[in-house]
Amino acid sequence: MAITKQALERKDVKSAKALPKPNGDFYSVREVLSNAEQGKLKQVRDFLEAKVAPVIDQYWADDAFPFEVVPGFRDLNIAGLGYEGYGCAGGSTLFAGFVTMEIARVDSSIATFHGVHGGLAMGAIFLLGSEEQKQKWLPPMARMEKIGAFGLTEPNVGSGASRGLETTARREGNTWVLNGQKKWIGNATWSDLTIIWARDIADNEVKGFIVEKTAPGFKAEKIQQKMALRVVQNALITLDDCRVPEENRLQNDSSFRDTARVLRNTRGAVAWMATGCMMGAYEHSLAYAQRREQFGKPIASFQLVQDHLAKMVGNITAAQCMVVRLSQLQDQGKMKDEHASLAKAFCTVRMRETVGHAREIMGANGILLDHHVGRYVADAEALYTYEGTREMNHLIVGKAVSGFSAFL
Repeated sequence: MAITKQALERKDVKSAKALPKPNGDFYSVREVLSNAEQGKLKQVRDFLEAKVAPVIDQYWADDAFPFEVVPGFRDLNIAGLGYEGYGCAGGSTLFAGFVTMEIARVDSSIATFHGVHGGLAMGAIFLLGSEEQKQKWLPPMARMEKIGAFGLTEPNVGSGASRGLETTARREGNTWVLNGQKKWIGNATWSDLTIIWARDIADNEVKGFIVEKTAPGFKAEKIQQKMALRVVQNALITLDDCRVPEENRLQNDSSFRDTARVLRNTRGAVAWMATGCMMGAYEHSLAYAQRREQFGKPIASFQLVQDHLAKMVGNITAAQCMVVRLSQLQDQGKMKDEHASLAKAFCTVRMRETVGHAREIMGANGILLDHHVGRYVADAEALYTYEGTREMNHLIVGKAVSGFSAFL
């Protein structure tokens, strides 16, 4: 049945009121922010709705990145949220989480771009770099004049990165020689620098290096034929006697325990991202259900459809409340690995379920990019896996609550 303008503007006959506008913030959780923060968040939403939402489906289909939106992100001044000084955006972890959720509400790939650059790459330098390294790298990264990537995962090493990294680092005077490969590295096909993690053959400890794209022996190839996060330009990085000066080694990083400090911070951000993905899928499916007619009336009036909607609202609200508390703990210096792991695992599981409800409401139209939800369904599969699988995160939680380690 063709959808007319009149159908889009349909009034609810019983209440004689305009239909509610789809809103993924059912409990008004954004009201925990200050008025100034809410105003800034609205600026972020307005930019995303005006510049990203209208073009993102086509870029997803084309497996390409919308470089024209980067200046707009630069103007928002949201790179390095949660980090103070050096030109970083600063502010609370809580506000940073809301921004991440807002971006993912429109597109998870753009949220990944933002998180890799401002969270992982800038975070690694902020937390583990020397004062000189912070002064050199963070200001241009905050201005998005230089874009960062984060190279930890390898073709043969994912969850076992703490013990099994195959990429090696060998020191020769004031130069380090890196050899190995990294896989699934977001932004790395075009980033100006990548934080590469490698095992020092001298002491067998993991160390971090700021590797510029012009470094001899550094090669980044785009990973093709992805079914998720297609806008993210993931790379397979090959390091073939890649030479990096000692001054580019993260000076306050001496083992994987230090690397884990960066991951602990960003794992919580993925939980926020998953929550935003749920919100976007829900809002698109609700808008569709309000205007889509079958049997002479909008399908949103059917009991089974409302059951789907209520389940989505419950999942989203539970996730929002969890990530808000997680970020409050982080801002108070009380967040532990198990807190971040539980949020990441819980929110991504609920996300997978929620985008499935959205897809089901839309029937066959749910697989068309024209209706957006198919993109959320596909992208959810990537969010579900990265920054630690559900099983690995559950083992971290299980160790914390039981007192026994089940890791092999």
